[in-house]
Amino acid sequence: MAKLWSGRFQKSTDKKVDDFNSSIRFDKRMYRQDINGSVAHAEMLGRQGIIPHEDSEKIVAELKNILQDIEDGKIEFEIDAEDIHMNIEKILTERIGDAGKRLHTGRSRNDQVALDIRMYLMDEISQIREMLIHALDTLVSLAKEHTETIMPGYTHLQKAQPVTFAHHLMAYFEMFKRDLSRLDDCKKRTNVMPLGSGALAGTTYPLDREYVAERLGFESVTQNSLDGVSDRDFVIELASCLSIIMMHMSRFSEELILWSSHEFSFVEMDDAFSTGSSIMPQKKNPDVAELIRGKTGRVYGHLMGLLTTMKGIPLAYNKDMQEDKEPIFDAVDTVKLCLPVFCDMIATMTVKKDNMLKGSKGGFTNATDVADYLVKKGLPFREAHAVVGRMVFYSIEHDKALDDLTMDEFKEFSNIIEDDIYNAISMETCVNDRKVIGAPAKEIVEQAILSAENFLKTV
Repeated sequence: MAKLWSGRFQKSTDKKVDDFNSSIRFDKRMYRQDINGSVAHAEMLGRQGIIPHEDSEKIVAELKNILQDIEDGKIEFEIDAEDIHMNIEKILTERIGDAGKRLHTGRSRNDQVALDIRMYLMDEISQIREMLIHALDTLVSLAKEHTETIMPGYTHLQKAQPVTFAHHLMAYFEMFKRDLSRLDDCKKRTNVMPLGSGALAGTTYPLDREYVAERLGFESVTQNSLDGVSDRDFVIELASCLSIIMMHMSRFSEELILWSSHEFSFVEMDDAFSTGSSIMPQKKNPDVAELIRGKTGRVYGHLMGLLTTMKGIPLAYNKDMQEDKEPIFDAVDTVKLCLPVFCDMIATMTVKKDNMLKGSKGGFTNATDVADYLVKKGLPFREAHAVVGRMVFYSIEHDKALDDLTMDEFKEFSNIIEDDIYNAISMETCVNDRKVIGAPAKEIVEQAILSAENFLKTV
C-alpha cells in the first residue's frame, strides 16, 4: 500500500521500519478525538471557502459514519497506515474518493496529533477527577466514624503523640484535595488548541482557529506555531500529577501494610481485598496495598521517561515525541486502575479501635503533655523538657507508663505536680485539649469534616 506521503520516495519502506515506525497499536485509543477534531476542521474549511462546502459536508457525514463503525467493531486498523490519523484519512478517502483527500488541507499530522493528545488527556483528567472526588468522599465517610478512635501518631516511625484515626484520615483528605487542585490546574494548561500551527509555521490558508477551538470546547488557541506542535509540557505535568496521586495512595498503603501486621494489628483488610499463600495456610496478605505501592514506581518511571525524552529535542516536532503516548497512556491507566480499588479497600477494612487505643498508651505518647502541664504550672519549657526526659528514663527502667507513676514518684521529679496530672495526661485529654485549627481534638476534626463535606458539594 502506498503511503499518503510517498510522492517524494522512489522505494517502499522496509517492513521492519513499518513496524518500528507505526504507532497505531497504541494511538488507536484516540480515534474519537481524532475524528471529532477532523469534523471541526472540515466544517471550518467549508465555512471559510477553503474547500467546497459540499465536500465539507460529505467529509463530516462520513467521518461520523466511521466513528460509529469503529465503535461497532466493524473497522480493523492497519499497521501500514502508521497511526490513527492516517488510518482514518485512508478509510475516509476509500469511501468518498477525492473529497476525502481535501480533509488534510491546512493542517499537518504535527498539529493534528497535538490536538488529539490534548483532547484525549482532558477527557481522562475529567474521569480521574471524578475518581478523586470519590476517594475524598470515602475518606470523609470513614473519618466521621472515628472521631473518638484514639491511635498513636508517629514521627520517624516512632510513637510520638496520640491523635485520632479521623484526624489521620483527614490528613489524606488534604493530600487528595491538593491532587484535585493540581489536576484542575493541569487541565487549564492542556485546554489550549494547537490546530492551525501546521507542521511548524502555520499556513497560508485563512483558517478560523477560534471557530475550531469553540467547536471543540477549547478555551483558547496556542499563540506560537513552533510551540503549538512541539509542546508536551501538559503531558509531563499530568504525569507529575499522576505520580503525586500514586505517592499519596502508596503512603497510605504502606501504613495499611504495617497496621495489618500482627505487630501492629490496628486494622484487618477485608477478605475480598486480601490474598493467601500457596504454602502457608495462615497467611492473609495485603496484596492490594502492596500492588498500589509497587505500581507507584511504574508511574514515576513514566514521568522520568517523558522528561528524558523531551530534554534534548530542538524545535519543532521530532519523531521522538511519538514516545509520549505509551508512557502517559499507561500512567493514566494505572491511576484509573488503582483509585477505585484503593477506595474499596479502605472502605471495607476493619478498624481495631481497642488495639489503636492500646498502642497510643505505649511509647510515652503523653510525654509532651506532661511537659506542657509543668509549663502551665510555671516551669520554663526547656526545664520541663529535661524533667520529663528524666521521668521517661525512670519509667523505662521500671517498666512503667508515665500515667502509672505514683504521686510520690512524680514528686521526685517536680514538687509542682499535683493530682490533676492524671487527668491532664490521659489519652482523651491529650487529644481533645489540642484545639487549635488543624489539631486532633474531636470538635476541631468535626469542623474539618464539615468543611470537607461543604467542599465536596462544590466540586
